[in-house]
Amino acid sequence: MSVRVGYFPNNNSLWVLRHRGILERSLPDVEWVDLRSLPQGERPDATEGLPTVHGDHLFDGGYDFIGTGSTPPVTAQGKGHDIVYVAISGSRHENGRLVVHEDSPISSLEDLKGKRVALGHGSWQTTLLLFALDRAGLTWKDIEPVDAYTDAAQLFLDREVDAWVGSYPALTRVEQEAATRELVATDGLFSHRSLWFTRRDFAEGHPEELAAIVGALQESDAWIQQNYRAAAELFAADDGGNVDAWEHALRNRPFGLQPVTDDFVAEQQRAADLFHASGLIDRKITVAEAVLPDTARLVEASQAR
Repeated sequence: MSVRVGYFPNNNSLWVLRHRGILERSLPDVEWVDLRSLPQGERPDATEGLPTVHGDHLFDGGYDFIGTGSTPPVTAQGKGHDIVYVAISGSRHENGRLVVHEDSPISSLEDLKGKRVALGHGSWQTTLLLFALDRAGLTWKDIEPVDAYTDAAQLFLDREVDAWVGSYPALTRVEQEAATRELVATDGLFSHRSLWFTRRDFAEGHPEELAAIVGALQESDAWIQQNYRAAAELFAADDGGNVDAWEHALRNRPFGLQPVTDDFVAEQQRAADLFHASGLIDRKITVAEAVLPDTARLVEASQAR
């Protein structure tokens, strides 16, 4: 059967796998779907709800497997989609944080009330911001979220926003051009992992294909850790970015797929509850319903090789 794998640069592991031909050795009939090429529909205002993103195409046959940050699986379940978590990465807490300008009058999370905060709404950055606001006793409605994933760094540099949930490599550029101050670190707030997930029907009906994807990702991630510079060049060739910045970003995050853990499920459940309380998803969800023991075992098997 043809297996369709959705990929984009934000999931570093899948991006590199797409460009190295490793998966094709075990799945000759693999079709790569660049998620950036799929229609996104209209994007509602960030204060009213999450944008319609290409994650929905996992469920209309657009592709069979995807890797993202922490937020898309929550919103998928919130829409009633029957997802299954396949694997998680280690904590990527070094990858980004909530920052302000060094001379900003904002000195605490509580000072964010009424302020404009830039983020890639619908990405992991939404989860980080919700956790940060909750720590300060604030809610989504207490701030003015500015959905600006692609140009958020420039908005921050131009001081058109008061704070920014930044991540590397974009954060490298900002740190070179402006004096920034960390308002809250990701470490200690939430684990910020890469996640890989699929549909329940694919997980249950095609375990061999799923195992092949997991095994290929493990092999590719091992290659990245031995070839950071070459991997960085694959990203810079796509976006015209700085190879050094991409190499820094890759060196400061974990690679390798791990089984879903109880701690991760608990953290993801807390995020889901905050999404619902903030009106960002319409229904309460149970994250544990998206975990299959057989899927966890195939990841454990790939680690043992």
